[in-house]
Amino acid sequence: METTQMNQLKRNQFNIWRQRIGYGVSDLACNLIWQMISLYLLYFYTDVMHLNAAAISLMFVVTRFVDGITDLLVGYLIDHTNTRWGKSRPYFLFGAIPFALFAFLCFSVPDFSASGKLVYAYITYFGLSLAYTLVNVPMASILPSLTSDTEERTALSTSRKFFAFLGATIVSSCAFALVAFFGHGNEQIGFKIVMGIFGIISCLLFFFTFFNVRELPVHGVKNPSLKTVLTSLKQNKPWLVFAVNILFMWTSFFIQSSALVYYYSVVVGSKSLSVTVATIMSIVPMFANFFVPLLAKLFGKRNLYLLSSGIQLVGLIVIMFAASRIPGILVGAFISAIGYGVKESIYFSMQADSVDFGEWKTGINVSGSLSAINGFLGKVAQAISGGLASGLLAWGMYQPGAAVQTERTIFAIQAMYLYVPIFLIICSIVTMLFYHLDTIYPQIKADLEQKKVIEAQNKKAS
Repeated sequence: METTQMNQLKRNQFNIWRQRIGYGVSDLACNLIWQMISLYLLYFYTDVMHLNAAAISLMFVVTRFVDGITDLLVGYLIDHTNTRWGKSRPYFLFGAIPFALFAFLCFSVPDFSASGKLVYAYITYFGLSLAYTLVNVPMASILPSLTSDTEERTALSTSRKFFAFLGATIVSSCAFALVAFFGHGNEQIGFKIVMGIFGIISCLLFFFTFFNVRELPVHGVKNPSLKTVLTSLKQNKPWLVFAVNILFMWTSFFIQSSALVYYYSVVVGSKSLSVTVATIMSIVPMFANFFVPLLAKLFGKRNLYLLSSGIQLVGLIVIMFAASRIPGILVGAFISAIGYGVKESIYFSMQADSVDFGEWKTGINVSGSLSAINGFLGKVAQAISGGLASGLLAWGMYQPGAAVQTERTIFAIQAMYLYVPIFLIICSIVTMLFYHLDTIYPQIKADLEQKKVIEAQNKKAS
């Protein structure tokens, strides 16, 4: 008897870790590509493809807003998907290959005229964004259906962010070196080969995710109408606060990431330092991430988000006052990385809780649509940050490859990397002061569990 129980316990633990790792590596797959977009796509367009910064600014805004609409459509589609594999899981299988293909094409330079290259950039960037939506929205929508346990959700989110930071670390520490190695000094060739390699790896990792996660049955209204979805979201007060915060959180992240190479090359005068800082900003969060489940128990999710945001803010202020002094920059980057790592991990766990609140409040589970709207807002944030970043470069009259840049250029890059992110993090902190879901979540969880028991009993009786 004891042997049977021990074997069952081992099987349960194996399945738990199998799912944690299977779910986690999906964000490793995403970040091998996503981090390349965040850190190097603007640089690739201006300095490798030699596109006009103002034209790229408009492209980022237009493409991201259009792509944001596809987020909503994919989320609505997930809520209306019913297969033997589940609602969200099939998208990992069918979205993997398009994601890898467009990643390769987006970082390739065709032998076209300047206007032809711009059209090519529009098509491939939109294609990559759409493919990213097909695999990324399900990563958020599937979490509530993987487990109903809030602590296990935090563990799954922690696993996801560990692998996300691992992917970010690989890119930030190795990408430029790999581009140089494969390109032999030709960045056009180097970027194309590196993105081909990252694309293949990402595709295989999404296949691994598909085969190692399992969805629980979804309760609530199946195939809800658009009106039902909108009514449910309108009554979800915690999510509404969370949604506003998405704009502040992700706009801050995107604009700072896109400014990293410019800031350390132009303002500080050390392009190699951008690699060091990028590595710190990915590897430190990877280890800080391990403490998130414990810290969430001690402080609560909202309070942990506020605390970690404050720590990130302090780190950026240290970098700002350090100016070009490398020791101060490294200390600031380390502090900022700790705050950012913890904040992003708890963010994804909080996102799943608002799905439960909506089901508890309205009886409707719309995890796909909610995750899609969150993704849409993230795309809006990316459009704003991309347009603002390239717009600032155009306003500052940035000259690619110039040995000396003007004071106006330097100020524009400082605004991208420090001033705007600092302001937006403060806005994020203020917004999340109005998030109060943690205080009532235990009752929500108990009510939903009771509802599931009653539904199971009724089903058995019938």
